[in-house]
Amino acid sequence: MEGAAEGRLIRQYGAMAEEFTNTDAFRGASFRGTDLSGATFRDCDLRQVRIVSSEVAELRVSGFGGRVGTVVIDDVDVTAFVGAELDRRYPERVQVRAIRKADDYREMWAILERLWSDTLAHAELLSETARQERVDGEWSFVETLRHLVFAIDVWVGRMLLAKETPYHRLGLPPTDYPAAGAAELGIDLDARPSYGEMVALHADRRAQTRNVLDTLTDAEMERIITAAPAPAWGVESHSAGDCLRWVMEEHCEHRRFAERDLALLHTR
Repeated sequence: MEGAAEGRLIRQYGAMAEEFTNTDAFRGASFRGTDLSGATFRDCDLRQVRIVSSEVAELRVSGFGGRVGTVVIDDVDVTAFVGAELDRRYPERVQVRAIRKADDYREMWAILERLWSDTLAHAELLSETARQERVDGEWSFVETLRHLVFAIDVWVGRMLLAKETPYHRLGLPPTDYPAAGAAELGIDLDARPSYGEMVALHADRRAQTRNVLDTLTDAEMERIITAAPAPAWGVESHSAGDCLRWVMEEHCEHRRFAERDLALLHTR
C-alpha cells in the first residue's frame, strides 16, 4: 500500500500530535464540533464513515489502484468517475486488467519497463536529497523502489520460483506489515540505501521477472500455487497469472504515486 508509516491515525492539535495505533477505540464513534484538521488516516478501516455538514476543503483520499470502495459526495456516487479518470490518465491500468494470455503478459511488462525508464529519467534530474524525500508523509522515490523489489521478491521469487528466502534486506513491505515480521525475513526497515543502489537492485528484479515471462505459457498461467507469499500473510492460493498481475499492478500504481510526487519535487 501507498505510504511511509505503519497503520496509524494521527490527530494534529497545533504543535502537539496524538497518535493512535492498532486500536478499535473509535469504532462507531461520533465526532461533533471536533477539530480534525490536518489529521491523517493510514491503513485504517473507514468503511461506512459519514461526514455531514463539515468543512472538507482540501480533503484528499488516496487508495491503491483507485479501489477505495464506493464514494458518495452530496448524494452523488463519484466512484465510477474517479476510476474512469484514473484510467484516462494512466491507460496502462486498463491494459493490465485486459491481459489474458502469456503474450499479453510479456507485452505488458515491456510497456511497464519503458514507462519506468521514463520515470527514472525524471528522477535523475533531481538531487539525491530530493530522491530520498517524502512528500506529504508518503514513501520517497527510493523507498518506492524498495517496495517494488519486495513485491517482486514476494510474487515472483517466493510464489513463482518457490524460493524459501527470496526477500532482499533492502526490500520494503507494505506499511501494515509487522515490523517484527519484516525482521524475520532479514529486511532492514531502517536501511538508507542510495538511489543508485536501488536502481540497480530494481533492475535486477525486473530482469528476474522478464526471465520468468520469457518461458511463460498459457497453460502455466493457470497453474495454482499454494504457499505463504510472506509469513505474516499466511498460506494463500493464486494462479501464476494472478501473481504476475499483482507485480504489474504494483508497478502501475506506484509509478502513478511516484510521478505525482516527482512533479512536486521538481517545482521546489
